[in-house]
Amino acid sequence: MATRTSIGAKRERARRNTAESILDVAEQLVQSRGFNAFSYADIANTLGVTKASLHYHFPGKAELGHALLARYARRFADALAEIDRGRLPAPDRLAAYAELYATTLRRRRMCLCGMLAAEFATLPKPINEAVVAFFDDNERWLMSVLEQGRADGTLEFEGPAGDTARMIIGSLEGAMLVTRPYGDVGRFNTTVAALLASLEPQA
Repeated sequence: MATRTSIGAKRERARRNTAESILDVAEQLVQSRGFNAFSYADIANTLGVTKASLHYHFPGKAELGHALLARYARRFADALAEIDRGRLPAPDRLAAYAELYATTLRRRRMCLCGMLAAEFATLPKPINEAVVAFFDDNERWLMSVLEQGRADGTLEFEGPAGDTARMIIGSLEGAMLVTRPYGDVGRFNTTVAALLASLEPQA
C-alpha cells in the first residue's frame, strides 16, 4: 500500500512535470510568435488541459513570463559554464557563444530575450527587469572572454571590452532578426564569420 509520503511525492512530480510542459509550450510560442501573440488558450489547446489548470501553476501571464525567463536564463548560464569548462582559447569561446544563437535559429526560433526586448514597452516590469539582467549577464561573460583574448594576444579590438561585448550581442540579435524572414541560417553564419574575423589580431 502506498504511503501518504509516496503519494505526496508522486503528486509533486506530476505537478512539476505539468509546470515544465507549460513552460516548454510557452517558450516555443514566445520564440516563434512573441509574448503578446499567444494566450493561455493556445497553451491549453496544445497540452489538452484546461485554462484553470494553467492558472493553478501560473496565476497570470506575468508570472508565467517571469518563470519562463528564469528558466531560460539558468539554461543559458549553464551553457556558458559548459563553454568555460572547455578552457578554450578566447576566439573559440566566442565562436561557441555564437553557436548557441545559431542552434536556436536552426530550430526555427528566436532568442527568447531578443523577442521580449522587441516588446519591452508592453511587458510587465518584472519581465523587463529580467530581460535586462539576462543581457547584463551575457555582457559580463563576453567582457571576461574579450579581456582574456586581448591579454593573450588572440583578440584585438579598440576601447573598453564592454563596448565590444555590447556590439557582439547587438550583432548576433540583429543577425537573427534579419535572417528570420529568409529561413537561411547561412546568412547568420556569414555575419558571425565577419564578426569574429573583425576581432582577429591584425598582421
